Amino acid sequence: MINENNITVICSLPDPASVNIVEKLRLMRNWKPVENNCFKAFRFKRFTIVEIGGHHIYQDDLDTRLEECGINSNLIIFASRHSGKDGRKILTVHTTGNVSRAKFGGRACELAVPAPYAMRNLIRSLKSMCKDSSFEATLEATHHGPSNLHTQSLFIEIGSTQTEWKDDTAGKNVADAILMLHQDDAPVAVGFGGGHYVSRQTKLVCEAGIAFGHIFPNHQLPFLDKDLVKQAFLKSGADFAYFDRKAMKDDVRRNLAGIIHHLGYEVLREGDIREMGELSFEMYTQLQQKVKKLCTNCKMRFTETIKQELKSACKDHIPAIMFSKIDPELLSMAERVDRNRIEKLIGKESIAYLEDENGRFSHILISLTDECARRVAEMLTLECINIIKENYQVRFDADKGQLAVTVRRFSPQRAEELGISRGPLFGKLVRGEEVIINGKTIIPDTVYESIEKIIKLKNPRI
Repeated sequence: MINENNITVICSLPDPASVNIVEKLRLMRNWKPVENNCFKAFRFKRFTIVEIGGHHIYQDDLDTRLEECGINSNLIIFASRHSGKDGRKILTVHTTGNVSRAKFGGRACELAVPAPYAMRNLIRSLKSMCKDSSFEATLEATHHGPSNLHTQSLFIEIGSTQTEWKDDTAGKNVADAILMLHQDDAPVAVGFGGGHYVSRQTKLVCEAGIAFGHIFPNHQLPFLDKDLVKQAFLKSGADFAYFDRKAMKDDVRRNLAGIIHHLGYEVLREGDIREMGELSFEMYTQLQQKVKKLCTNCKMRFTETIKQELKSACKDHIPAIMFSKIDPELLSMAERVDRNRIEKLIGKESIAYLEDENGRFSHILISLTDECARRVAEMLTLECINIIKENYQVRFDADKGQLAVTVRRFSPQRAEELGISRGPLFGKLVRGEEVIINGKTIIPDTVYESIEKIIKLKNPRI
């Protein structure tokens, strides 16, 4: 989490964007000079502005030098310019470090300590501020120095030309975002893949309940070895990895996945991250582990109601969860007819449910109370029966607890008896199309048969 007591903003005097941001900060609050023999500094409550004569990227050991002068920091924010050949009007946030040579500050093969929660909070604020402006806001991948800092740090930037660096509105928006910075906990990922402007990772931070530490774009991936990946996870305080899979080559992805799993971390897909929402990573993984005992290849899906219950009820421990089930054959038949109707019913309840590896509903339901699990299982059973009744001819035997469903299906044997060979003509008949054999038209009804399927309805409770 962000320690809100000591946030230090670094102003590089040769950097026009840095000066712009800090000027706006000083206009917004009543800053007092900080007495020390090293830096010109000003303080307002939890914030300290420090002016330096050099460029940000060459400030290795700055936190140590500040501490020696009595300026202690829990978070260092480098207010900076962003340079880009495309001249985009852009506000960016990123962490620093080098995966190979140190061409622009820092040290070779060294990563700084990121500030994942602060980056998440800042980019969300900037995104909101940019909605009605000509600027856009995005995270950037890890790049340049400084790298040798023991304090969490980040860059917040205005880009990409002299015009934007001095833009009053851009400077004010960045200053506002800094002053609004607050504690904002979330699961943390290390990101792999994508371009320099990491659009997928930015979207996940803004739309899902996660934060990113280090993010490595495609062009950096060949330089990543086990030591660098381990460094990225440890310094980020990361829980898991995220791959921008569409942007990565298969062999690179496999190699990185092997390293990450060897280090004891998981790679989560975007769907899993969005499903996790604002649950803690620990809670999410422990719940998934419980589920795997029931269904090895299934994944848990949460309704919004149960997400809120889990979030509020389980700060320090994973709750007991209750399981119930409905007849799998009944659910499968109803799902084939009207999946949306089932989803609508489930979505209103405080439950989680399972999906198999093909995305089909599993018959297992999960809740925080036995009463809720039982009630939803009974409701879902009745809804599935109603769906089937509306679409098939059925007989319901309450005494035997079974549903007899008359279904029509294609009969290969009947088709062959009419001289139709297996192949494309079978396909046409299955699709409901007529076929012609030896001048004779065969209609689909001729090769379909009716059978009665018996579904035994069991007690929905496990």
